[in-house]
Amino acid sequence: MGLLGMFVRKLCGEFLGRKWNIPDVFTAVLYLALHCLSVFAPFHFNWPAFWVAITLYVATGLGITLGYHRSLAHRSLKLPKWLEYFFAYCGVLSLQSSPIEWVSTHRYHHQFTDTKKDPHSPIRSLWFSHMGWTLDGRRFQFEKELGGLKNIEDLRKQPFYRFLHRTYLLHSIALGGVLYVVGGFPFLVWGVGVRTTFFHHATFLVNSVGHMWGNKAWNTGDMSTNNWWLAIIMFGEGWHNNHHAFEYSARHGLEWWQIDFTWYTIRFLQAIGLATDVKVPTEIQKQRKATNGRMMATQN
Repeated sequence: MGLLGMFVRKLCGEFLGRKWNIPDVFTAVLYLALHCLSVFAPFHFNWPAFWVAITLYVATGLGITLGYHRSLAHRSLKLPKWLEYFFAYCGVLSLQSSPIEWVSTHRYHHQFTDTKKDPHSPIRSLWFSHMGWTLDGRRFQFEKELGGLKNIEDLRKQPFYRFLHRTYLLHSIALGGVLYVVGGFPFLVWGVGVRTTFFHHATFLVNSVGHMWGNKAWNTGDMSTNNWWLAIIMFGEGWHNNHHAFEYSARHGLEWWQIDFTWYTIRFLQAIGLATDVKVPTEIQKQRKATNGRMMATQN
């Protein structure tokens, strides 16, 4: 009850104890609309709508995990441009901002993990790290002070990513229109409302729960943890301590039993020649990281 009470107090503080600007209000309205749309799900269920939601969940999920994250943010592998753009476009349809904005924020997260400069660390609050940070337009000024979009020049110089940055919201609106025309309100409810809301919270859980509760396999100097259940709903991203230990790695589930659907997709693309320069940690690198962790534990 104490933890719940603290969460509620922080939540109220984030909503009531601050000034709201237009981008904050717009984002809040968008979240509210998606959640309200999801409420209709039990009353507008049919199997075609359900499978549309699952298909889009996988496509947009890999757009974030493989496209935005492992390919663009960390350059853990190389893809042909058409395939890189395809995954990036799928990520746009997740409604988690444009590739330029998402990757820039994520690179700052790794540069300043779990410090006051981290864009979404739970050191401020669980709510803030989950989704409060997305409702705080002041973060743009804060990131500007850190360097703004200077950490994303590799994407900004490409016309395709500049186009997505200017128009990313329009693509989801168009998708919603197509779904409504094809399958009516059930397709809109499940293909946009349920799918987007669930994936938003799954992604946000990596930032919040993935830095508070779970197992730590490596000494990373931050709060990142591994969560098997989070890895399942987030295509392998739940092995977050692994990721922070070897952020350049295309593989997050480093053990054979650590389920990582994004890695399985990358391995398939590698097998057919579409993924190259796939980076994974060597045994020496893993031993060095583990040895450092044991040494620190011994010293403590």
